[in-house]
Amino acid sequence: MSDAAQPTAAEVRAAAEAVKTALDRHLAAVENRSGEDDPAVYDAFNHLAAAAEAYDERLYDRYDEVTPFEIPGADDSLPPYAGPEEPNALSVLIRRDYAVVEPQRLLAQAQRIADLDPDEERTESAPVVGTSVHAALGVLFGEFEPDEIASRHKEFGLEEGDSTLWVSAADDLPEPGEWLSTPFDQADPQRVVCRFDVSSVFDEDELAADLDDDVDVDEVES
Repeated sequence: MSDAAQPTAAEVRAAAEAVKTALDRHLAAVENRSGEDDPAVYDAFNHLAAAAEAYDERLYDRYDEVTPFEIPGADDSLPPYAGPEEPNALSVLIRRDYAVVEPQRLLAQAQRIADLDPDEERTESAPVVGTSVHAALGVLFGEFEPDEIASRHKEFGLEEGDSTLWVSAADDLPEPGEWLSTPFDQADPQRVVCRFDVSSVFDEDELAADLDDDVDVDEVES
């Protein structure tokens, strides 16, 4: 790495301070947790992991030193693969989370779809679509493919959360309709060939920007 691309001593110090702050936040969340699945603890854990990883990277880039921290990756959450070596079939499991951040935009888009659809049943329900988020979501996801919604989510008043995709091996293709009533109950982590996760937890650019904001621009490196 060139000298120009190396972080400054002040940036490394800011990253270290971010780890200290994240440690205090995590401890406070643990001390005040409301139960085993307290989302505040989960969020504090992820923030601490991201801060520790950013510090480790900057420390190495600047001083060629490392920390004793080991940041768990997504693959660490899966057990060893125990599926067939030569799968004859596969299942692709996808989860995408969204927050409804602009309900009025969602309602307007769904109303527009309902007004343009000549289907009689849809026309009869059109007035409800423009006033009910529940009905609007049904129209939206009934009209567009999930990938199109993912690429256009802002148009529909949605904000992306975490998403994951699992590719799971199978011995044979199930019979038609066999699992439709319980589509996710048969997911076996030991048969996952690969997975792909998207989360703000992994957004190092955002964390780096926060660290940069903490650095005093007038601070001169010693």
